[in-house]
Amino acid sequence: MTTVRAAYVDRLGPAAGIRYGELPAPRPGPTDVLVDTLATTVNHVDTFVRAGTYRTPVPLPFVVGRDVVGVVAHAGDGVAGFRPGDRVWCNSLGHGGRQGAAAEQVVVPADRLYPLPAAASAEAVTVLHPAATAYLALAVHGRLRPGETVVVGGGGGNVGAALITTATALGGRVVATAAPRDEAFCRAAGAVEVVDYAAPDLGDRLSASCPEGVHVYLDTSGTNDLDLAVGQLAVRGRIVLLAGARTRPALPAGELYTNDRSIVGFVISLATTAELAEAAGFINRLLAAGRLRPREVVRLPLSAMREAHRMVEDGEMRGRRALVVPDGAASQLGEQAVQSQRELDLQRP
Repeated sequence: MTTVRAAYVDRLGPAAGIRYGELPAPRPGPTDVLVDTLATTVNHVDTFVRAGTYRTPVPLPFVVGRDVVGVVAHAGDGVAGFRPGDRVWCNSLGHGGRQGAAAEQVVVPADRLYPLPAAASAEAVTVLHPAATAYLALAVHGRLRPGETVVVGGGGGNVGAALITTATALGGRVVATAAPRDEAFCRAAGAVEVVDYAAPDLGDRLSASCPEGVHVYLDTSGTNDLDLAVGQLAVRGRIVLLAGARTRPALPAGELYTNDRSIVGFVISLATTAELAEAAGFINRLLAAGRLRPREVVRLPLSAMREAHRMVEDGEMRGRRALVVPDGAASQLGEQAVQSQRELDLQRP
């Protein structure tokens, strides 16, 4: 290829600035892998990078998106373990100076590329970011051990569901907060108790569900009510902050230091390649076992990436995930992976 079709921006800003058109085809280096894209998706962090809210080096024009599932087209001379035709995935493009995933072909550094299990479809791209976030938040930053109790605030969302599944797979006992309509969904993911997040006696209900205290507490909503969370912790319990960048909660310092409790911040953009690879191994085991699936998928063509970003930012997805497919890849998926613009328009509220 001399050119590829891609969704990109010429400058950081609103979703309306996303363009769809041809760019020069990416050229892999000796330690890179050229991948034919089967599917990509949109995460909230993708919108933050595109808007300039999350500051990270990006080349311009900048292809948006982090996550990709595809097929190896070419592996550099310095690459071992990947051959043309292999199905692969990556969840760390589109930041740190790397071009993104929303193109017909992408270049992936070999140490950020992983094999896709035979049992998994291209739809796996929709769970890669939430699952890696969940694993790193729990296993690396939360230091979760088998038998410990985990509270997941916002268990009905994409990251919340991944946290429930991951914590359960790591041997944790999960109590989730969620809307009543999401109780069955959270229990199916592995939560042993589900508490209405809007209950006026939320603290009492959590205490009753966690009689030995909470060992790891995560709030995906970004509310970050530390007064509530710190009071629920067991001795040496940990809070992992992973949302709510603009919140300024009061810090119950005394309850923290007199009980050896701690708070740590975590953003997946700063994960090392070794940490991402560790998470990938765990994710692949869950994918192979069929334990990681999106709640609901909205299928869109790559040309609709602007609309996909808008839908995520406007809160229209409501637990759904975008499966974004280049036109040339739709037939390779063995399913109808592209939704017409007319169908998309009908979904708008």
